[in-house]
Amino acid sequence: MNGSMMAAEIKEQPAVLDRILSEGRAGVLDVARAVRARRPRFVLFVARGTSDHAALYAKYLVETRLALPAGLASPSTMTVYDARPDLRDVLVLAVSQSGASPDIVEPVARARAGGAVTVAITNAPDSPLAATAEFHLDVLAGPERAVAATKTYTAELLTLFLFVEALAGRNGDEAGALPQRAAALLEREEEVARLAVRYRFAEQLVVTARGYNYPSAREAALKLMETSYVVAHAFSGADLLHGPMAMIDRGFPVIVIAPEGQGSLALKPVVERLGDLGADTLVVGDPTLVSLGRVGFALNDLGPEWLTPILVILPLQQLAWHLARERGSDPDRPRGLRKVTETW
Repeated sequence: MNGSMMAAEIKEQPAVLDRILSEGRAGVLDVARAVRARRPRFVLFVARGTSDHAALYAKYLVETRLALPAGLASPSTMTVYDARPDLRDVLVLAVSQSGASPDIVEPVARARAGGAVTVAITNAPDSPLAATAEFHLDVLAGPERAVAATKTYTAELLTLFLFVEALAGRNGDEAGALPQRAAALLEREEEVARLAVRYRFAEQLVVTARGYNYPSAREAALKLMETSYVVAHAFSGADLLHGPMAMIDRGFPVIVIAPEGQGSLALKPVVERLGDLGADTLVVGDPTLVSLGRVGFALNDLGPEWLTPILVILPLQQLAWHLARERGSDPDRPRGLRKVTETW
């Protein structure tokens, strides 16, 4: 069946999360202990694609949970423009499923030469990136064969969460319920399949969120684009109000990602404005906001807001898979894409 690999890998995620919690934490703690001793004053992330969304999530964690400034690197400043920045007192975290893309490996090599503490987070411990960085964290997702990343994404999110918590001197025990919560969410696939029919003939849509789940909006949009070939734009709710809202009219499809928390409170005026415009709004998350949308997928008992991105993306991965099938595409093999994208 078309899409069988991606479907199987989506279903593996509770087991992957459990494996990280049971087998990966010791390594995370060891690396965090060594990094903490170096007392970095700034955190810089290097990533592309899906891993860039994982890095953006970790940026929110670093700024809110660790109280350090953080940024996303522009790899081309080094690979195209030959920059060699002074990165003393900087922690550089490189996130890559394959660890093979030259435009991630080269910036890490230059960062290390420039005095940074470098940590690679990959699903490939024998990769060039793992060998280039001073430290490596294996996300333990196992082989991923479908082109669209699913289990490696949530594995990166959890590994990054545990690492940031360890840097802050916390143990991250609130993540212990994630495997069970993930399994319960995946059991609601029939609801997701019914929602996918709604977008069978959509040519474009918008995905929006705030805070910790803004990376979820970007990742959901990417999954929809690469599997279903729909033009999907991701905006933070704040940016959507600043200008792009002008393109929203009656019936325009918008997916709002808003699990309970400060992010959903910040999204309430956005959802209300979308309602005023007559948008075809699907709200995924807070039941109080679901009632304001045209349709909804209510989420309860996901734990603290900073962990919700690891769970919220699961039904959105399923949505991308079902929509691809509705539109006659093979989500395992998106046209024109390869599993490892090599750029400079």
